[in-house]
Amino acid sequence: MTQLAGRLSDLAGTGQMITFDAVGLPETVVHGEVAEVASGPYAPLLAEAITHAFDHDDRAWDHAAAQFSTGFARQLSVLHLTSALEKLLGSTNTAKALAKPLNGALLTGLYEAVQSVPLLAAARLEGAVRLAVSKMVSPIKVWGILEELDAHSPEDFLERLPRILGLALDCWSQDEQLITETVRSLLMLLAADEASDVDAFVELGCDHLRSALSAQSLDKVSEHITTAREWFNTAEAAEEARHDAQAYAAVCDAVLAFTTGDATAVAAAAARLDTALQHRDAGHWGMHQPAWLQPQLAAEVAWGRLVLRLHRAAELLLEDVWMEPWAALDDVLSAYSASRTVCPLGSQDGSGLALLVEPAVEDSFLRRQALLAQLRRAASAPEQHPGTGFDHPTAAVLVANIDRRMASAAAQTDREAHTPAGDGADESGPSENDVERAYRFAPTTVRKLGIDFASALARNISDEALVVIDGLTHTEDLARLRNSDPVVVPLLNRFLAQLSVFPDFTGETRRTFSLLVEQTLLFLKAAADLDTATAFGEGRFDTNNKKIRIRDYRRRYNKADGDAVPVENDLQQHFFQWLRTGQLGALAQVEAINQALGRADVLVSFGPLQYLTEIKKNPTNSDRDYLQGKYLAQAAEYSNTNVPFGQLLVLDLTEKTKAGSLRVDELAWVTSHRPPGASVDRAVVAGIVTGNRFTPSEFS
Repeated sequence: MTQLAGRLSDLAGTGQMITFDAVGLPETVVHGEVAEVASGPYAPLLAEAITHAFDHDDRAWDHAAAQFSTGFARQLSVLHLTSALEKLLGSTNTAKALAKPLNGALLTGLYEAVQSVPLLAAARLEGAVRLAVSKMVSPIKVWGILEELDAHSPEDFLERLPRILGLALDCWSQDEQLITETVRSLLMLLAADEASDVDAFVELGCDHLRSALSAQSLDKVSEHITTAREWFNTAEAAEEARHDAQAYAAVCDAVLAFTTGDATAVAAAAARLDTALQHRDAGHWGMHQPAWLQPQLAAEVAWGRLVLRLHRAAELLLEDVWMEPWAALDDVLSAYSASRTVCPLGSQDGSGLALLVEPAVEDSFLRRQALLAQLRRAASAPEQHPGTGFDHPTAAVLVANIDRRMASAAAQTDREAHTPAGDGADESGPSENDVERAYRFAPTTVRKLGIDFASALARNISDEALVVIDGLTHTEDLARLRNSDPVVVPLLNRFLAQLSVFPDFTGETRRTFSLLVEQTLLFLKAAADLDTATAFGEGRFDTNNKKIRIRDYRRRYNKADGDAVPVENDLQQHFFQWLRTGQLGALAQVEAINQALGRADVLVSFGPLQYLTEIKKNPTNSDRDYLQGKYLAQAAEYSNTNVPFGQLLVLDLTEKTKAGSLRVDELAWVTSHRPPGASVDRAVVAGIVTGNRFTPSEFS
């Protein structure tokens, strides 16, 4: 304690001199000025002294500890606040003693702090969440704060928010569904914000990976792990050197490759994981890592061990004979059991992963009778193992599962042999086994095209062909991510997630409408670029047959100077020409007739599937609610005789100011309309093209 007092004295040379009494306590503490010290630059040192006292049962500092939180609520330095919190929360005794008053100090006035001192507010929220997840205080107050947060806060606050929300999901995702749904919704909003999007991508991926671990059905495991991989790939594509996303994407690839028996792909994923972790460690070398992030690092280590086990097991399961059977069997059983015991990222149970890993191991034994014979021999005579650590219970479970599958297959063969020909059995559609095979061998195809399409595909082709098709689907998805840009990619992912709630957004409809939506978002981004003055609307004449002077329909116009007033046809032709020069060129039509008793502005046809884009202009109001109230019903009406999906593009001709324009990702959204008495919602992707704009140079 004397050393701490000396450090306080040494560092007090910038103004107020701190003196000490006979037992080494600062005079300011003795005289009741603790709150003033806690609100100033000496708060970390005072926190260290209080922590030392609690850890050594020094009752002389009880008064200082009792007064500390009052002043700490007025602390305005991010550095001093975070440093003091590290000291206080690093001591279990101190954290328990001060948890309630400290929690109050951190949360009092937090909403106001978000607007006035956003970095400080983020640090205070982080501390409060740490207290709540440690179960030292009731989480109710923190939950209330999280429920009131939105994605329109200052960027400095939003930048730190995703990891705080990730910490909340680490702790509460299993037991507290109400708050976790709120947190997930907020993360989805943050994924659309430039300040926080990449961190939100990673946290959403971790959330799905965590959900995969605890899922109880094959379809949910497959869905969550492929969704997690997509979020990690999105983060990696959006930000260079995002090594955490690279590592977790490699984990997903390794698990999915092991499921399909692709030892080469497992090895490649293991190598990528190792490289990503090495780069991450090198980037963090010598840098301070907060104690509360240690569980995340431990999770990465746990995943790394699992991938190494899968890598070794995948190689062994390709062999026809094991030259060292006991050692090989130990490695395979280790991978088999690890799928149920690895529980990183706050998961309570890793059994969900076993639904993918265990059948892959069992399939390998079923295909290689020599290996199966070695397994049976080991399970029946475990005493012959040269060591002392043979996992006999796991071996027995594995043998039992294989025997059950063999019996089921034999029964199915017997039923088929006794089924009369021509009774229509083959017309019943995909079987339960086809559905399971689709989830195991083609999870990306299921996610992109729906289980009905994938299971029907599985019914007619082999496991190997399913794997090849799924690989092509995943490769196409990666190409989309890496060849697109950080604005369109997260926006498209968000739209696809929102469209997925519509029952008809599956199979061929999902695939085709997704292509159109992607092209539309790329168009909206291109239309927002005003670096050229392309002559849209060339050849237009006024009522006196006088040619109108050509100007870009997006720029500001002045009728008095003879400028053409933009019309809907300008946007219609621009969008149509954009589609015509892209991958949907041969599928687009303009002014197609006989569409819901009307004329379609821009129609894109994928065989029998047709999607209409309604084009409008509006010079009076560009608010979303206003535009939806005025045009949404008409845009949705065209889907009456086809799939319930369409688009609405509005040219915004309202008067603009030099205060700036909205971003592309703020001008597009997914909405729906259900006419009175109807039973089906019609989904509409809406977008605004900003017209009557100032150019950037006009802001000066």
